[in-house]
Amino acid sequence: MRHTLRRQEHLASLGLPIAERSVLELGAGIGDHTTFFIDRDCPLCVTDGRPELYEILRDRFSWMRTAQIDLDEEPDFSDPYEIVYAYGLLYHLNDPERALRTMSRLCSGMLLLETCVSPKTDLSINLVKEDDLPSQARSGTGCRPSRRWVFETLKTLFPYVYVTRTQPWHPEFPLDWRGLEHGKGLTRSVFVASREPLDLPTLLAELPDVQVRH
Repeated sequence: MRHTLRRQEHLASLGLPIAERSVLELGAGIGDHTTFFIDRDCPLCVTDGRPELYEILRDRFSWMRTAQIDLDEEPDFSDPYEIVYAYGLLYHLNDPERALRTMSRLCSGMLLLETCVSPKTDLSINLVKEDDLPSQARSGTGCRPSRRWVFETLKTLFPYVYVTRTQPWHPEFPLDWRGLEHGKGLTRSVFVASREPLDLPTLLAELPDVQVRH
């Protein structure tokens, strides 16, 4: 819960146009992030790839649209949403490039993406084995893509791509990326990709070496 709160208070600080926009939440788990959008009057479709988690979502949010979407495969789902929200999902997938293409296809406005990344400066995906747990990769294989890889791949899919100037108040979100070692704990970053330019002081159009807390 602490981790979720720190990420969503950071999201709220960015000044993004979120309220009353349609949202597709991918990898929602049991819906711990979902009320952020409910409270902003966003029409929602809440999804997860695991059948047991999808059943919980369907019961918990019976009045809204839910769907089972596994991004390790190409989903049979075509409805575009103004916002695609994918926090804590990409690094649990074995083909992150295909997943980002799918997110782009389903997004008519903004993609809000938070993921574990490697502090490497190259263009690498870095596949990893994950435990057989509901909160981990369904396929057993996840990834730790470099920040550069995520940023550059998003630029092939969206005309405007940003990283946040600030980081959430949580130790998994480093402030100084210089000299960090790959594989030494989890490191996370937040990206915003958009169909339209976002002229906000909270967003950067280049990857920074140093960030600050919001």
